[in-house]
Amino acid sequence: MTAQTADLVVRRSVTVATTPEKAFRVFTTGMDSWWPRSHHVGSSALKEQVVEPRVGGRCYGLLEDGSQADWGRVLAWEPPRRVVIGWHLTGEWKYDADPAHASEVEVRFLPAGSGTKVELVHRNIERHGVTAAKVHAGVSAEGGWGSLLELFAKAA
Repeated sequence: MTAQTADLVVRRSVTVATTPEKAFRVFTTGMDSWWPRSHHVGSSALKEQVVEPRVGGRCYGLLEDGSQADWGRVLAWEPPRRVVIGWHLTGEWKYDADPAHASEVEVRFLPAGSGTKVELVHRNIERHGVTAAKVHAGVSAEGGWGSLLELFAKAA
């Protein structure tokens, strides 16, 4: 990893007052309970956020018009410890199905006293090529992973 690609890694964490099992469940199959409706791709409003609970599972938004807008794939599914999702959105927030162009979001759920520390690392952003800087700016800025983890923490 070069200094330039190391700069494109986003690390965020939050501690929640619940078990790793519940934190994992809320983050993954319960994502719709905390994911903001403003954060979606597609031309219609977001009705439901879906993460299919298995390796190879789709991550997508079910839209109000009945269409589905893919945004990722489950690469690792290890409840209640870890999930890895391939992030298939470009810097223009368009879906790119090619796994060679997808970054990875790894989330770990670690026991921490009477709660759970949730550590998120969004890596390999350079795989997005010419839109990598835009992807990094979007997921690291206000409204990105830090804000999303705050919403998750309230739901967990």
